Amino acid sequence: MNFAFSTLGVPGMPVSEVADLAVATGCHGVELRTHPEEPVHLRIGARERAAVREEFARAGVEILTIAGYARVAAAGDEEAVAEELSELVRLARDLGASFVRVFPGGGDQDPEIADATAARRLALAAERAADAGVRIVLETHDSHRTGAAVSRVVGQVGHGHVGALWDVMHPWLGHERPAATHAALSPYLGYLQVKDVASAEDLTPLPLGAGVLPLAECLALTGDEGWVCWEYEKRWHPDAEDLPGILAAGRQHLESLAHA
Repeated sequence: MNFAFSTLGVPGMPVSEVADLAVATGCHGVELRTHPEEPVHLRIGARERAAVREEFARAGVEILTIAGYARVAAAGDEEAVAEELSELVRLARDLGASFVRVFPGGGDQDPEIADATAARRLALAAERAADAGVRIVLETHDSHRTGAAVSRVVGQVGHGHVGALWDVMHPWLGHERPAATHAALSPYLGYLQVKDVASAEDLTPLPLGAGVLPLAECLALTGDEGWVCWEYEKRWHPDAEDLPGILAAGRQHLESLAHA
């Protein structure tokens, strides 16, 4: 199992410190939250991009994902969404990342309309992603929180460079069993994104294994090959325990589950 963590858990941490944290805790990769308040975002220039890539290469840590905020099912400006997708793919190419994470963001639209909008936009971006050697993955999130919902979109696209990202919390919140999520997403799955919380009413992030999410069941379904990324949502819960102190234990917990 290749283990990564999201920089959502260490908001604002400089790139060099992120790389050093990965090495110190035995992590193989990182998911870079791509937002203007972070060191890595869409407006950094060629020199900065090269420096980021070199920093992680020096540490022997893979940049797994550019975690963007494009909402591909959202109503509104087609050109703006297409440009954001293009910029995310370009950034992933420049940094040597394997994936670009996007959200559905369909809101309260009719599901068929939201599905069609997302599929159309992703299909238009797919060849650009293929040329860049990048895979765009649609996360189980917001309007499309279940595997069934995400698979409706990705299945319509039908392109190998557009896939799915399984965030374990959102299908669980949508009352979809892990086996059903896996069955829907397995033809398209990029990787598994894990976290833990106390309950559906309290989503404050907890150390892995300290909450109620079905991590063991999800890992048993996906196997011990490929990537698992811990998305610890410290950015949205500043009073939560700091990630660096629990990161190595979280990796060890997942490894024990994967080999149970």
